[in-house]
Amino acid sequence: MKTLSFCIGVIVACAHGFACAATAQQSGSSRVVLLDRIVAVVNEDVITRRDLDDRIKVVVGQLRQQGTTPPPADVLQKQVLERMIYAHVQLQFAKETGLRVDDGQLDKALARIAEDNKISLATMRETLEKDGVSFAKFREDIRDEITMSRLREREVDNKITVADSEVDNLLTATQQEGKLEEYNVSHILIRVPEQASPEQISDRRARAEQALAQINSGADFRQVAASFSEAPDAIQGGSMGWREPARLPAIFAEAIKGLKNGEVSGVLRSPNGLHIVRLNDRRGQNAPHIVSQTHPRHILIKTSEVVSENDARERLVKLKERLDNNADFAELARLQSEDASASRGGDLGWLSPGDTVPEFEKAMDELKPGQISGPVRSPFGWHLIQVMERRTQDMSQQQQRLQARLSLRAQKSEEAYQEWLRQLRDKAFVDYRLEER
Repeated sequence: MKTLSFCIGVIVACAHGFACAATAQQSGSSRVVLLDRIVAVVNEDVITRRDLDDRIKVVVGQLRQQGTTPPPADVLQKQVLERMIYAHVQLQFAKETGLRVDDGQLDKALARIAEDNKISLATMRETLEKDGVSFAKFREDIRDEITMSRLREREVDNKITVADSEVDNLLTATQQEGKLEEYNVSHILIRVPEQASPEQISDRRARAEQALAQINSGADFRQVAASFSEAPDAIQGGSMGWREPARLPAIFAEAIKGLKNGEVSGVLRSPNGLHIVRLNDRRGQNAPHIVSQTHPRHILIKTSEVVSENDARERLVKLKERLDNNADFAELARLQSEDASASRGGDLGWLSPGDTVPEFEKAMDELKPGQISGPVRSPFGWHLIQVMERRTQDMSQQQQRLQARLSLRAQKSEEAYQEWLRQLRDKAFVDYRLEER
């Protein structure tokens, strides 16, 4: 395995440094130039010095944007290398189990990123390359991010269930406390291997205590997190953002009960390792949740190998002409629509913002009650949409129940993901070569 890794490393080094070597030879220089070297072997893959340096540049940029002073260079490179190792073991597992993101899916994701930034894809490419970022490298980084996200969905998120009784219990507990609060929390994680020896546990605890001592001495929590934490959010200063208690690990939720804003917990122990938690802020959530709801119905024509985009649209144009001549919408929907709602005359019931895809919602929101749209394209096909009525509704109770379910699911998912990731990392063969010269 090491021989294979060495060969791969040589090929990578040559690919990155061939041009530099050629220039050195042409200039007649006699000194030896180190083109690249392996800093870690992860199963059958390698991480090179150039890979690590490129990633460190990105991380340093992120830290400076956040106003966080980067940790010392040797600490930062170890932190970044460890994150790269975790990414490698996930991507290897995805490949072994047949999970891949094809070019078509990747192109759509890149188009969405450009759209979210309100620029064209060509402009985004020009901007990246002007900043010295290879678009080809950026493209593959996005592919990797999507792959790891889908891997988590498949291996962890899709296996999470939340029972109605769990939602009931959470809401009951919240009502007994008299108010629903959210907490802005940051944390530091020091991982402990599943079969850790007493010496390893002692070493890990000493590291956690060192981090806590620095914080208690006045060091910036974000910088200490960037230096010590082994969580995926370490480079973000360990920030977990705003969370309801149910979306926090139980050990975190219990610890922050006795904390004031700005205070940190002691060293906490969980199955995933050792933690330090900081309560940044808290806020209440008792305001009514008033939303504008729409009651629409629609006719859907799907595209397929035998029904082209143009064919589907033309069918709806003809149906729209019939509706404009007083044809019955519900009857046409029952006869023509290819959606499950056809049996209800296309009736979709009351929809709140976010209940349907953006393309459908945007077209629906532009209609007046009784008005029928022209053909509208969505990921599901082509639609004719009619708004039947609108109303404003206090969704506080439904929203609380939905939020409680999402919170419980997020908490379970995060705990399960961290445990799954730890097990995956423990099974991997990792050979560190960072200190080699």
